[in-house]
Amino acid sequence: MSSIQPGGHLAIAKNKSVGKVLVLHAWWGLNKTIKNYCDQLAKEGFTVYAPDLYHGKLTVEIETAEIYSNELNLEQARMDLDNAIELLQDQTLHSDEGISVIGFSLGAYLALDLSNNRRNNISKVVVYYGTGPDDYTHARASYLGHFAEFDVFEPQKNVEELESALKKSNRPYSFFQYPDTGHWFCEPDRVDAYNPEAATLAWERTLEFLRQP
Repeated sequence: MSSIQPGGHLAIAKNKSVGKVLVLHAWWGLNKTIKNYCDQLAKEGFTVYAPDLYHGKLTVEIETAEIYSNELNLEQARMDLDNAIELLQDQTLHSDEGISVIGFSLGAYLALDLSNNRRNNISKVVVYYGTGPDDYTHARASYLGHFAEFDVFEPQKNVEELESALKKSNRPYSFFQYPDTGHWFCEPDRVDAYNPEAATLAWERTLEFLRQP
C-alpha cells in the first residue's frame, strides 16, 4: 500500500468513485489552484491525487519557476509518478481500472510522457497549454488538449507537432484553441492571464471527456 508523499494532495469522492484522476502541476509547484482543481474533480465523483513533484518548492515568480522546472529530474519525476499511480490504485476496489491524467503546462509534458511509459495504466490524457514527446505508438490513451490562441510559452508549431504525432500513432484526440487567451488562462491565481469564460468551457469539456466510457 502506497502512502501519500509529503505535500501531495488527495481528494476523494464522497460517494462511489466514477474514476481515478492524476493531476500534475505547472512549473509553479503544487499550489492552491491545483489543489482546488482536484477538490472540484472530487465533487464531481472522481478520486484524485496530485503529487508534489517539486518536493515542497513553490513560487509565483516566472524566473524562479523556470529555474525549478529546469532543475526537475525527469527520472525522479517518473518515480514520483509511479508512486502516485500506485496510491491511486490503492484507493479503489478496481485497481486495474484505467487512470486519467491531467497536466498543466510543465505537467502536460509529464502527462504525455506518462501515457507512453505507463501505457497499461493511463487511459485518458488532458493537457492544458502544454505539449510533449513526438511518438505515441506505444500509448493506449485518448487525448484532450486545451490551448491558448496567443501563447509565447507554447507556440502553435508545438501544438501542430503534437497533433501530427498523435495522428501518426493512430491515437484518438480532440484539441481546442481558446480565442483571446494566453498561457495559464485556466489558472485563477494568474490574474494577468486568467480567462473565466475559457476556463469554464475547458472545465466542462474536460468533465465530458473524463466521463466517456
